[in-house]
Amino acid sequence: MLEQVTKTQAITADTIAGAMTYQEYKDLADRLFAQGKTTGENQSQAYIDYTRIAIQRMRKWDKIAKVSDRMVEKVKKLPPQIWLIITEAWCGDAGQNIPYIYKLAEFNPKIQVRLILRDENLDIMDAHLTNGARSIPKLVALSPGLQREFFTWGPKPQYLIEKHRDFKENPQGKTFKEFIEEVHLWYAKDKNQTLEKEMEACFENAFGI
Repeated sequence: MLEQVTKTQAITADTIAGAMTYQEYKDLADRLFAQGKTTGENQSQAYIDYTRIAIQRMRKWDKIAKVSDRMVEKVKKLPPQIWLIITEAWCGDAGQNIPYIYKLAEFNPKIQVRLILRDENLDIMDAHLTNGARSIPKLVALSPGLQREFFTWGPKPQYLIEKHRDFKENPQGKTFKEFIEEVHLWYAKDKNQTLEKEMEACFENAFGI
């Protein structure tokens, strides 16, 4: 896995230079929401409401997300790399997962976290689809020179990917709103534990750590 070449030549030095820091991403979401807007092409009231909720969740997890001592030691051993996250401000899964990913990266100064918007970077997104869909957030871990793609993660823990697939195949009388409420209740109870285990597996597969 360590020797895997990046899937797309679209990720360039200019991509990274133009990408946002986590704080810049949060500031953008806040600024647009204050204007009654969000990122991306869909500016419906529903997406603006999603943005408000995602902002609230990021603020919550920024305060309470915990990284286990085991993972702190593992992430400290990682070689220099760039964690490029494809996202949008209205994305509920982004609001739940990105704060932990960023907090994890903070334990290793050799990890550079940058964020780009999906709808402005569809060539990069289309090289990192999930079951054929432009699902976000998507984390792409790259070597500093962008020659290698170490691993990817996203758009959410595998349990929720499978749960979403099952819901689409057979809702069993459940509305989409009810399904989403179940998903976010799961996030609240899980407290990033599943995400941590999946990131640990990424480290093991890519670096043997």
